[in-house]
Amino acid sequence: MNRKLQPYIDLVRGNRNFRLLWLSQVISNFGDWFGILAIYALIQTYSGSEFLLGLIIVVKMLSLAFFSPLAGYITDRFNRKRLMVWCDLLRGLIVLGFLLIVSFETLWLAYVLTALQMMLSAIFQPAKTSSIPNVTTPDELVNANILSAASWSVIFTTGMAIGGLATAWLGTDLVFIINSITYFYSGWIIYLAIVPQAEMSDQEKKRTRNPLVGIKEGFVYLKRNNQVLRPALAKGTMTMCLGALVYLLIIVSEDILMMGSIGLGLLYAARGIGTGIGPVVGRRVFKNERKWVKAMGICMVLCGLFYLMVGFTNSLLLMLLLVMIAHMASGANWVMSTVLLQRRTPDTFRGRAFSTEWLLFTLAQSVSVTAASLILEFNILSIEQTIGLFAFVLMLLGSGWLLRVVPLEASYTGELLQKETDRQGYKVPREKV
Repeated sequence: MNRKLQPYIDLVRGNRNFRLLWLSQVISNFGDWFGILAIYALIQTYSGSEFLLGLIIVVKMLSLAFFSPLAGYITDRFNRKRLMVWCDLLRGLIVLGFLLIVSFETLWLAYVLTALQMMLSAIFQPAKTSSIPNVTTPDELVNANILSAASWSVIFTTGMAIGGLATAWLGTDLVFIINSITYFYSGWIIYLAIVPQAEMSDQEKKRTRNPLVGIKEGFVYLKRNNQVLRPALAKGTMTMCLGALVYLLIIVSEDILMMGSIGLGLLYAARGIGTGIGPVVGRRVFKNERKWVKAMGICMVLCGLFYLMVGFTNSLLLMLLLVMIAHMASGANWVMSTVLLQRRTPDTFRGRAFSTEWLLFTLAQSVSVTAASLILEFNILSIEQTIGLFAFVLMLLGSGWLLRVVPLEASYTGELLQKETDRQGYKVPREKV
């Protein structure tokens, strides 16, 4: 077991700048999940409205989606390290603003502050992801992304649970103060790191001084470079159905398992464990990076298949196993697409590439959750049928990816292989006479 963990231990021990960047991610992610239940508790306390509770989730997703294009432009044009530090400091101050919510009349602040917090997250996330290749060697890059994904899974699994207990025992005010401290501490850690970055040329800065021009160039670059566009589409394609399926776990816990928040906690824990294990298993199964785009399609099919089986069982243990395996596939998809996007995108376009990916991801998730909720609201399908529908469509999307996208990738990797052969000066041996 220690041998399997050794590459990740060596990475954290031996690479100071990645270690600092990774620690900041762990701390700020914990703050995110630690504080979110306190916001839900405020809305429930001062309104008791399920609509207003759902609205905060919509505000989070749309704030991320609409600000992502500008955020990508900002992370390519300005120093990413400084941006991440300022994002953490400002998010720490914004979280303290939740202390001002003391009645139904001040509840509107929750939505404004959440929107501002997510706008800063829209800058922080692509800046952080774009910086990982700059603080790691090419050989370290995959391990760095696997460790980041595994850390997110552990924090996701534990952060909400600890945050829920803290909200109940300590009260929302103290939770927000602790959340704020995590952001300030994360910003300090990033300040200590050295984060190299390729800067735009003076000509490029002048040409893109209008943000709209810079944003447009990012979209044009993706359109013209299909080898970059393919991994950028992978997460959004999967979450077109997976977003709805994760949302449906809430309904499954309430109406099928009849376990409420306890069942949801267990299902989400299975999801987190699967997301953490998946990238490690995926790297062992799909060792050749040239076949990762094909692996993404396979992961979509497998994820849909195991969620399809979730709709046919009411056994908690079997459901936990199926959810875990399904999210092993989604976790592998996430890391493989991230690594390819990092490798294939020039540093000066990397922020816009990742912000576009995030835009597609959040929009697809919002649409799929809305569609699933409307299907159930108007009793068009049962819960089991709705799960089956989205799981089957996800399998179709994965099959379509294998049939349409993979051949284009094969053509691209074939050209790369030919160029490598030409550079090495390979010559066909002369035949003996």
